[in-house]
Amino acid sequence: MKIRFLIDEDLPPRLKIALLRENAWIDILRVGDESAPPLGTQDPDILRYAAAEGRLLITNNRKTMAVHAAELLNLGVQHWGVLRRRPYASMGQMIETLHLLWGASEAEEWIGRMEWIPF
Repeated sequence: MKIRFLIDEDLPPRLKIALLRENAWIDILRVGDESAPPLGTQDPDILRYAAAEGRLLITNNRKTMAVHAAELLNLGVQHWGVLRRRPYASMGQMIETLHLLWGASEAEEWIGRMEWIPF
């Protein structure tokens, strides 16, 4: 199954736009989109939504998202992956990495994983 992304609201909306310009077939939502959690949704709820919808979460939250993911696992809920943006990562690096991930891997490979991007 192809990766389905969810971009956290702490990343700019232009990330979604730029990624879709690279490949319009990528299934990507951003917090605040019509069928995604609304802006202002708490991080644990965003992670639960991503897990329930089978979406890999992309976030700029480098501190507490790991804690929330561990709490979710303790409740027996497996997430579909979390990618945390490195502080120095440029928009171009983010787009390149996400496009590569989407093209070269399957969603199931990311279940329960938490990684930094770019790698």
